Amino acid sequence: MLDRAPLREVRDFYCDSRQWDAYRPRNGDVVIATAPKVGTTWTQQIVNLLIFQNAEPRPLTMMSPWIDCRIQMPPEVMMQIIEAQDHRRFLKSHLPLDGLPIHNEVRYIHVARGGRDACMSFLNHINGYNDDVWGRLDAAGLGDPEIGIPKPRPPRSAREFFHHWIAPTETSALELMSQAFFSIERSYWKERARPNLLLVHYNDLKADLQGEMARIAAFLEMDIPQEIWPELVDAATFESMQRDGEALLPGMEMGFTEGVKTFLNKGTNNRWQGVLTDEDNALYQARVEQELSPGLRAWLEAGRLAVGDPRDLAD
Repeated sequence: MLDRAPLREVRDFYCDSRQWDAYRPRNGDVVIATAPKVGTTWTQQIVNLLIFQNAEPRPLTMMSPWIDCRIQMPPEVMMQIIEAQDHRRFLKSHLPLDGLPIHNEVRYIHVARGGRDACMSFLNHINGYNDDVWGRLDAAGLGDPEIGIPKPRPPRSAREFFHHWIAPTETSALELMSQAFFSIERSYWKERARPNLLLVHYNDLKADLQGEMARIAAFLEMDIPQEIWPELVDAATFESMQRDGEALLPGMEMGFTEGVKTFLNKGTNNRWQGVLTDEDNALYQARVEQELSPGLRAWLEAGRLAVGDPRDLAD
């Protein structure tokens, strides 16, 4: 049953929230909804492993389609793929929660990561685009009268990209820079008390993968036999995902210069340290204080294991 229709329409170079209009929920569907480069694919793999309860690599891009994506395939083809699935479905989104329909029978998992870490990972991601991806992004912008421009090419160096990412400009929300990042985080934080929404943090996945997998399994009401836990946890490690990358993410060479190696790059935090100056970090802190409540700031930078469950944190 629909609990709340989308509160706003979101259209940018990557996403079009209108593509969710054709979505017909099934009881138990899972929506993994995040900003870019915060652990989305990692969480898709975790949910994949929990659903199928074996470590066999499966193509996540087909098993867990990104519904709002406007640069991969026609939306009607994507919906045909989703409707044909007979397993428990787990879908991907890069929309804020107020841009999504909320159904009572659907479980929503939001994954987050500190802004500077997300920024540095997004830089590597964008620097790996080939000409075909740039062409599709340009076409998405030019083909949408609400945008009407080709995708701007951001700076390629770390400090220059950070300043491009952090500055609120006319196009930063359309490019999924910090303006969109903060909007996404605020939207899920505001709704964090919903019983069918779980907030997961990248830092916690790094610190206690098995514990976070168990937490996700409990949220999805899954009973996993203890004898297969070690195998599932091992298959969810970054090292295993890199090893199985060609099977998990087939066709990445069509979009990235180094294929899956670009997409699954390092899986580490703090790459901004030693790159950003004290002034850069002060700029980031000032923007965070302007955009986010104290509770959200604390959780976004550190995670649940460091500051507590988001449901218990005050604004």
